Amino acid sequence: MRALGQLRIIAGKWRRHKLAFPGQQTLRPTPDRVRETLFNWLRADLADSICLDLFAGSGALGFEAASRGARRVILVEKDREAANLIKQTRARLEADMTEIVNADAIKWLNSNQQVFDIVFLDPPYRAGLLSRCCELLENGQNLAENAKIYIEHALGDDVIDIPQAWQCIRSRSAGQVSYELYSRSL
Repeated sequence: MRALGQLRIIAGKWRRHKLAFPGQQTLRPTPDRVRETLFNWLRADLADSICLDLFAGSGALGFEAASRGARRVILVEKDREAANLIKQTRARLEADMTEIVNADAIKWLNSNQQVFDIVFLDPPYRAGLLSRCCELLENGQNLAENAKIYIEHALGDDVIDIPQAWQCIRSRSAGQVSYELYSRSL
């Protein structure tokens, strides 16, 4: 087992609870200040929402959403060790509203039939996955009307093909990270 990193849930039911994650370089959890900004943006949309944390990693975005009132959160993570740590966190917090899926995000999206109110897209940087995920979410009819989609990527990353129905409503950067919140409108 690799060395573990830790971060904390910022607010809500599990405020200050720690999350463990594999301490590998390709896994970079969303920093506290970025999560705080994101969840301030989503404040009015979280209650009773159905969320997808597609590249869960540490589970920070998914557990933060559940802590703040999401009705259901699906966390998809390909790395087995990371997925197991997320499952341990789920059990420790008794987070019955969460479901952890150990699978490749693209393959999982191709077979998914569920509709989401909020989606968190934070894939490994420069892996070329964002445009494909956006396309699959939109064309697979996985988004509720007025769904919110959070996208995080490296500053200066390749151009991301955003579906026409998505409008950027918030955008910021912190360090080498750029992050946006989109709203889907028909």
